Amino acid sequence: MSLEFPKNPGFMGFNAPFRMNIDLHDAEHEGDIPTELNGHFYRIQPDFIYPPRFANDVPFNGDGNVTLFSFNNGHVDVKTHHVETQRYKAQASARKALFGTYRNPRTDMDEVKGLSGGTANTNLVFHAGKLFALKEDSPPVQIDPYTLKSIDDYYTFGGKMTAKTFTAHPKIDPQTGEMIGIAYEAKGEASKDVALYTIDKNGEVIREAWIEVPYAGMIHDFAITETHIAILCVPMAVNVEQMEQGGVHFAWDSSLPSYFGVVSRHGDGSDIRWYEGPEKCATHVMNGFNDGSKIIVDMDMATGNQFPFFPSLHEQFDLERASGRLTRITIDLADKDATTYQTEVMYPQIGVLPRTDERYWSRPYNVGFMPCMDPTKPRSASMAGNVGMTINTWVRFDHDKGSAQTYFPGENYTLQECQFVPKSADAPEGCGFLMGVANNFDTMLSELHILDAENIAAGPVAKVKLPVRLRQGVHGHWVDQQQLDSAK
Repeated sequence: MSLEFPKNPGFMGFNAPFRMNIDLHDAEHEGDIPTELNGHFYRIQPDFIYPPRFANDVPFNGDGNVTLFSFNNGHVDVKTHHVETQRYKAQASARKALFGTYRNPRTDMDEVKGLSGGTANTNLVFHAGKLFALKEDSPPVQIDPYTLKSIDDYYTFGGKMTAKTFTAHPKIDPQTGEMIGIAYEAKGEASKDVALYTIDKNGEVIREAWIEVPYAGMIHDFAITETHIAILCVPMAVNVEQMEQGGVHFAWDSSLPSYFGVVSRHGDGSDIRWYEGPEKCATHVMNGFNDGSKIIVDMDMATGNQFPFFPSLHEQFDLERASGRLTRITIDLADKDATTYQTEVMYPQIGVLPRTDERYWSRPYNVGFMPCMDPTKPRSASMAGNVGMTINTWVRFDHDKGSAQTYFPGENYTLQECQFVPKSADAPEGCGFLMGVANNFDTMLSELHILDAENIAAGPVAKVKLPVRLRQGVHGHWVDQQQLDSAK
């Protein structure tokens, strides 16, 4: 029986399956690795270990593969390992794909009925001494922060998390150490139920509250302020009819409005307020904060479907409408009659996956970062990315100055998500390093570029050169060595 992957853009070049678990001691690097960097940088990529049962499968349906860059006194060790989910273990045992199209259990093979189809391929978070691999369709998977081997393939916080799902983007409050999470479709497929969680600094669930959203759809990210949780519902809606015909979980329904919901971080969720807006698509939050009675959230936002591999029900996919720009959402809780939310485009750059100095999560902030596209390059929709854009710059935004500083590595590179690491715990906002994976098309190998975050235009202070090609990653997470030592 042949084992061959599809010959389409979603499985070629830097999107070709990786399928390896590697252990590299003392990676080659160019320049001096900053000695202030001591800790672990984790990033994750969806990776198909076997050819999908459907050749046009979406990239989000790959198995989670974690890369660990371990920094110690100017040296970097690299390790990769697949997340051993229930899905991964079943397919590895069978030596073939057993699960079907994206989040559609109707297309799974009979022998995996009842198993979790979660891929744990989207993000990682370290909290209360535990490292979790995350995907929003299932509970977390606990993995070892050093070996990357899986410890618990269905982690429910001691049974205190009753939702069937958990967010890929939990937020850790830098003041309290609490982890805030949400779970959409929390009671099962197409349910409008969303669970709200607060997990204290010791890893104990201290709040599970429930709300109902206007319609069931993708809620990939959310924001926290000191007082509230903010949720944006966009019309990437669950489409059961499409799934019954063998299709994927979501479809873009432009006939639906978007909704911005605000609910207290405490209580039973009964104070939820919904504000309506026009058709919008936004998947990732830079930050949120209180400004008096106002709730402010900054996100990359587009006016239409940003995912060409999810069907649009009423129109053709439109690249211009898919282009996301950093946008500020504002509502005033003091206005009891308000029913709509306001948006303002903050910068002209087109990009995705915004990040910030996470010491300022939920607080007023000035510095943010975002991978952006070269506006001189043509774009085309493909299976390879959510907008088919050429991401080849990282941009630092300083909101107080209204300025944008750019790192462009060269024509032969594209860039993945970037991660900010402060130089020290008490360093000023934005003072530290910016790092992320770069794809070198001359060598067809991957590199980790490390920049001075205050002067990214000067280029890398160091490059870690890998002897392998990593797939397009999703998200990453930095854990300082002191946190790792405390967990021991």
